[in-house]
Amino acid sequence: MVVPLQPLAGRVALVTGASRGIGAAVARRLAREGARVALVARSERALEALAAELGSGAVAAACDLHLPGAADVVQAALDDLGIESPDILVNNAGAFLVASAHETSVDAFRETLELNLTAPFAFVRAFLPEMSRRGAGHIVTLGSIADRAVFPGNAAYAASKHGLRALHEVLRAELRGSGVRVSLVSPGPVDTALWDVVDPDRRAGFTPRAQMLGADDVADAVAYVLTAPQQLNVDELRLSRS
Repeated sequence: MVVPLQPLAGRVALVTGASRGIGAAVARRLAREGARVALVARSERALEALAAELGSGAVAAACDLHLPGAADVVQAALDDLGIESPDILVNNAGAFLVASAHETSVDAFRETLELNLTAPFAFVRAFLPEMSRRGAGHIVTLGSIADRAVFPGNAAYAASKHGLRALHEVLRAELRGSGVRVSLVSPGPVDTALWDVVDPDRRAGFTPRAQMLGADDVADAVAYVLTAPQQLNVDELRLSRS
């Protein structure tokens, strides 16, 4: 069997939270695998710079994922380019809040769930019907060690990630045998800008940044999931630093 040099050639991958960190690393890796990448995040300037770096196949669609109509904005941008629906959806965008439960405001809790859980569902809801009609597609959800474990200060984040894992499990049950694959990639701590405000090197109980995974490590895992043989579905992949 000859393995194609670019196994994702001819496919469109939509990556949320693509302006930096894990999302940008995933976008770069999928572009190297041959995919045309639709980049989604709030920062229009950062997205356009990344799209220019990735070349003519990349598309920037800036929008605020907190807003209810974010998926519609992205769909309109894809429609303008003649793209009916992505072949691959990578739900990566998320917010990381560290605060004890009694110090977490209701608004902060709600905003975390809106970005980490409601927005991914909205994108699934927007693009899954066409994937199901085609009988092909792949939805990758970026989870976290916090989607199974709980830590002090993680009331909002853990609640959102546990909910996201539950959403993945429901999709897996509903889509089995449909031709649409779903995968959950859950890394341990990853050294990205999300940690800047936390400063884990100076706080007890946190993993030092030098001992965290890198964004490229997670991108490698996502690429592995997406390029696995058609008969193999990676239901769940949990990542830790070796």
